[in-house]
Amino acid sequence: MRFNEVIKLIAALLLILNTVLLLSVSAMAAEPVVRQNKYLMYVGTYTEDGSKSKGVYVYRFDPDSAEISSLGLAAQTSNPSFLAVHPNHRFLYAVNEVSNYKREKSGAVSAFVIDRATGKLTFLNQVASRGADPCYITVDKTGKYVLVANYTGGSVAAFPVLEDGRLGEASAFVQHTGHGTDPKRQEGPHAHSIDLSPDNRFALVDDLGLDETLTYKFDSSTGSLAPDPKVAPAPPGAGPRHFAFHPNGKFAYVVNEMASTVSVFGYDAATGALKTLQVIPTLPKNFAGENTDAEIEVHPSGKFLYASNRGHDSIAVFSVDPNQGSLALVEYASTKGQSPRNFEIDPAGKLLFAANEKSDSIVIFRIDQQTGRLTPTGKTLDVVQPVCVKFVPIE
Repeated sequence: MRFNEVIKLIAALLLILNTVLLLSVSAMAAEPVVRQNKYLMYVGTYTEDGSKSKGVYVYRFDPDSAEISSLGLAAQTSNPSFLAVHPNHRFLYAVNEVSNYKREKSGAVSAFVIDRATGKLTFLNQVASRGADPCYITVDKTGKYVLVANYTGGSVAAFPVLEDGRLGEASAFVQHTGHGTDPKRQEGPHAHSIDLSPDNRFALVDDLGLDETLTYKFDSSTGSLAPDPKVAPAPPGAGPRHFAFHPNGKFAYVVNEMASTVSVFGYDAATGALKTLQVIPTLPKNFAGENTDAEIEVHPSGKFLYASNRGHDSIAVFSVDPNQGSLALVEYASTKGQSPRNFEIDPAGKLLFAANEKSDSIVIFRIDQQTGRLTPTGKTLDVVQPVCVKFVPIE
């Protein structure tokens, strides 16, 4: 090949390469910038016993800017203390924490359609919860069933979700029996929460009155709860309240309301069995006042765990050993309000929303991604008797 021909070939190859690079750059420029979702944030409240609240309230939340704005009352309903969102984000379910529903010793469960543009909730239907004072609700991973814990009733129940989001009559009901060691608080069973395992095969129930966490086999094809659950006992008088899984599925955590402690468990995914690994206090040693624990949550990273103290009015922050699941205290962070009944970490894991029930406020904290420590952002939402906070992606 002559020298001139070689030069022409090289020039042609360079031209082709340059064209490819230009097309690649153009394609990259044309790709949309990936942004975090915007969210609706729903707040369940207490509306009875002189409360000025009317039901479920809604806010618009932008995690990019951390801006949050009120959209007002989403739905008027009685004592919607705890909320759950359907996996398709079209429906929201709320317990109605009352002891008398249609002249029966039962609370209720309400179903709503979510208007993603306005945040408003359209009422679908309401069914009896099958026990007095339902205080916790969750939706199974398939979106086919809603599961409820009845506190005063000392029972749990499951309800089918119909195609239009309405609830059918109970597909499962289990009445707990027995009592704990405290004659005032544990005179009978008090189911306080019900959660699903990561694989949706087990329903885990904290019963404050029995000092037990019970693991039921759950069949998502029929909505049934098998009898003869596995039982993980709590220390006498502990009062297990709420439950949280670690993201790796190997560990689980229970906040004990009466003892102000957190129980750490190893979790056997094959059998649903829980094995106690550690029990750690949520209060400083020198605290002499009255206190009850309320909420527990593991950070999405799995590096930190948070538990709320009502009385000390703080959130205990713990680091999590990734291999053992054990906890080590990081700090006690004041919630800047009274009685933090609930808190929720935003989906990005950057902010924590502390719901101070008795001071009618939700105080927003920034989470240090390296240490887990909480720093007030200076933003506070005025909400009458907030009990539960849930996020729904809208973009």
